[in-house]
Amino acid sequence: MRTGRMIALVLFVVGVLVAGCSSDSNPPEPTTGDWHGVIEIPGQPLSIGVTFTGADTGTVDIPFQETVGEPLKDVQSSRNGVSFAIADAPGDPRFHGTYDQGADRITGDFTQGGKTFKLTLERGKVAPLNRPQTPKPPFPYKSEDVTYRSGDITIAGTLTKPEGSGPFPAVLLITGSGPQNRDEELFGHKPFLLVADTLTRAGYAVLRTDDRGIGGTGGKLDDANYTDLANDGAAGVGFLRGRPDIDPARVGLFGHSEGGYLAPLVASRPDSGVAFAILMAGPGVPGSDVLVEQTRLIAAAGGAPADEVDTQVRQTAELAALLKVGDLASAKALVRKQNEALPPDKRASDAEINAQITPYLAALIAYDPAPALAALRIPVLAFFGGNDLQVPPSQSEQPMRTALAADPDATVHVFPSLNHLMQPTQTGLPSEYANIETTISPDVLTFVTGWLTQRIQPK
Repeated sequence: MRTGRMIALVLFVVGVLVAGCSSDSNPPEPTTGDWHGVIEIPGQPLSIGVTFTGADTGTVDIPFQETVGEPLKDVQSSRNGVSFAIADAPGDPRFHGTYDQGADRITGDFTQGGKTFKLTLERGKVAPLNRPQTPKPPFPYKSEDVTYRSGDITIAGTLTKPEGSGPFPAVLLITGSGPQNRDEELFGHKPFLLVADTLTRAGYAVLRTDDRGIGGTGGKLDDANYTDLANDGAAGVGFLRGRPDIDPARVGLFGHSEGGYLAPLVASRPDSGVAFAILMAGPGVPGSDVLVEQTRLIAAAGGAPADEVDTQVRQTAELAALLKVGDLASAKALVRKQNEALPPDKRASDAEINAQITPYLAALIAYDPAPALAALRIPVLAFFGGNDLQVPPSQSEQPMRTALAADPDATVHVFPSLNHLMQPTQTGLPSEYANIETTISPDVLTFVTGWLTQRIQPK
């Protein structure tokens, strides 16, 4: 379950900047173009890029927040001052500074939510996040964009296949919670692109798809329940099994986080045709329990005082109880009440609250994975990161072992010092995800490939 996709657990500074000039004596040329700098937030410096396109227009890029080309507002410029802001961001983020013609730089203060941070902008584009594991062409395999139906919607994805005619064993990837594209892209990381590349190079066809309402896939995720999402997974299995280049007896599932809920749910259906399941950070306990525990762990690891941790846990438990029984109206009312108690600069809008509390979220919180896991009689690999604060193994490992006890070929494994994305980490905090260059630990990729090839031979 991914922080920020369900209920925001970490609020990152959302940037702002822009410049221009407004008279013949102060033309726009000095500030037109690309600029970059670092907002000097203690313990969390934030790289930012700004493109000034005119005297009163510009855009902002914040790689850490996946913000690209966001329009700026309130752009003002003169020889004595430059200021700009970004629309619809919490805390009214703004920049006020000056352009130094001799040094060719802009210096000043960035303010948001009553806090002030230094910011210096210099010429050039902001550097993209370094992601050395992201696969790059040319690839030693075939790649095909595909579509197929799931009920009333079209699902779009990419199928990668080894060279040759097959038939190949195949893996369908199922993303974590919230709206994800086929690469499960987050902070410049593309975990599912990496998994697909790794497994295809090892001899397996791999299908990864956009979630409902994302990319080429129709429908709306917020309105979906777990029957809908399991149907989507089953449709993907059926699509693979119906292709002449895929071996219908060797089609399996790989689910990450919430995908670790959905993969067993699909595989446990009678006549599902699923040959194996790999669960990466898939919870072994109900969604309500996961949400409460991740709230506690993340707040404590972030340094919150004990009384504040207790308050957050109590509020989350109250919300989870309402969502678990599907009482969305009371859940929204509760969040509004909790929201009003926050400082004005930290409050969410009513539209944001309505967007967070959805039938989809209620389905996730109410789901209990134990029955589906206990029904599996196929090879299953379930693995966790030892420092995962979102699906902590201290909560899910033993229930996973218990639920899979009757399965003749079930493996449960914990990788020390890895987080929810299977990155090496000291704390496991979601705020570190963007700063870690590793997308998935190579040890995990090797382990998964080895487990799979021992059970499902690629040739």
